[in-house]
Amino acid sequence: MTILTTIHKYRFQLIRYLSIVLMAGACQSSNLPESESKAEKPNIILIMSDDMGYSDLGCYGGEINTPNLDYLAKNGLQFTQFYNTARCCPTRASLLTGLYPHQAGIGHMTNPPGNPTGHNYGFAEYQGSLNQNTRTIAEVLGDAGYTTLMSGKWHLGMEDSTQWPLQRGFDKYYGILSGASNYFKPVHPRGITEQNEQIEISDEQFYTTDAFTKKAIDFIGETKEAPFFLYLAYTSPHWPIQAPKEEIDKYRNKYLEGWAKLREARYKRQQELGLIDSQWELSPQDGKEWESLPKEKREEMALRMAIYAAQIDRMDQNVGKLINYLKETNKLDNTLIIFLDDNGACAEGGMLGGGSADLLETREGFFLTYGQSWANASNTPFREYKHYIHEGGISTPLIVHWPAGIDQAKQGSKVKQYGFLPDIMATLVDLSGATYSQNSNIPPMQGESLLPIIKGAKANIHEKPIFWEHEGNKAVRLGKYKLVMKWKDKDSNHWELYDIDADRSEQHDLAAQIPDKVNEMQAMWQEWASANKVKPWNEIIDILSSK
Repeated sequence: MTILTTIHKYRFQLIRYLSIVLMAGACQSSNLPESESKAEKPNIILIMSDDMGYSDLGCYGGEINTPNLDYLAKNGLQFTQFYNTARCCPTRASLLTGLYPHQAGIGHMTNPPGNPTGHNYGFAEYQGSLNQNTRTIAEVLGDAGYTTLMSGKWHLGMEDSTQWPLQRGFDKYYGILSGASNYFKPVHPRGITEQNEQIEISDEQFYTTDAFTKKAIDFIGETKEAPFFLYLAYTSPHWPIQAPKEEIDKYRNKYLEGWAKLREARYKRQQELGLIDSQWELSPQDGKEWESLPKEKREEMALRMAIYAAQIDRMDQNVGKLINYLKETNKLDNTLIIFLDDNGACAEGGMLGGGSADLLETREGFFLTYGQSWANASNTPFREYKHYIHEGGISTPLIVHWPAGIDQAKQGSKVKQYGFLPDIMATLVDLSGATYSQNSNIPPMQGESLLPIIKGAKANIHEKPIFWEHEGNKAVRLGKYKLVMKWKDKDSNHWELYDIDADRSEQHDLAAQIPDKVNEMQAMWQEWASANKVKPWNEIIDILSSK
């Protein structure tokens, strides 16, 4: 450990210690009864999957075996309209800070391994790492007396250790600092970091999903004083599509009928489950005709989807290990578990996937994907994918499980009110009694607490508009209306307007019918973009080209 790293690490711990001492016994900002002790505050577990589609889980209409996440939904709350930011690292920036990504310094992407300025475009809003004018959930909850733990994918900056999890409020960390790695053989610069040390993996049975869970459970077991906050950030099912053979075998022949039939089956199941309204049309198929492919190609594509499904299955098994541990240690009842995903399904790699088929089912490879045609099925019934702001790019499953905090009569309910990532910070501040910030240089939280909904309220929590921008794709949601635009090479005059209550699959553009609503919401978006210093995407493209 370097001297600089040591100084930074203990500087944050000293600040936290002094904050806890000053707050002890006061509970001045707490929404909990003053008589409620620190030990009675709920433990909090935030679980995030990576690049998973809206319909992949069993409880969201999928055929993949996910009994443990289904269990959390059946015994908790299942949100049908929750939004991320359409991309890995902007989502993580927004989730952990309660701000819009641009406010947190990741208006586009995080600087990649080996290129410390690759996504630093010379603006504070586009510096490619989490900036210091933010507070993470770990910093906020740490000051409120929580032990803060993280296992999994960071992706918020890695070029120097001041950007790493321990220096942003976490007491313990194990995982990958970058955005992706080989699941079986993660190596530098996409290797494993424990605390502030990069370690080598020699275990022949190593699989990142398993390792992240084991370390998370170990961390909880080492926590001697409640409560704890755990952020468990899986890389599954992000590429490379890699899974143990025993999981792949479960799905080996399951997808030989192709993506069109899978979409139809999921669409029907989603209606039966009450997840989608029957008046919402299934979006048009956005993939090749299955029967037009040669038999060998169909078999390869079925295998790609089988591996993807196996990744999700294995992740669910690991969620089950965590649930069982909480049960065995009598922690489950007063632990708030939140599960969500970072963006819509990934169409990267082209219509039929990327990476050599020869590498499938091996321990080799990095960019191995299942392709747009399957991603279209994963996002049933919505349009578009990761990167884009139509519903397929930003709609995430959200499951909230908390036996001690959710009325038994409400458990298993579907939540129709909509929310987005910054609501998580607001919820945890509300729940824990933490103080978000007293520093005027740190922007205020942008979300609203979900706690009223968790407690059974039926009213919407968002009366003000919420916004998106990523790579020139942009949107604003206000009540039932959503104004959205897909980037089209500097053309900024093709806004689409949808009534999400009546048409969440975005098939009937109302822009020409209700131009006043378009103008009203466009002005809202422009005001937000100006306030948050969102740059026109063509300007960012020019900077990228110069790099």
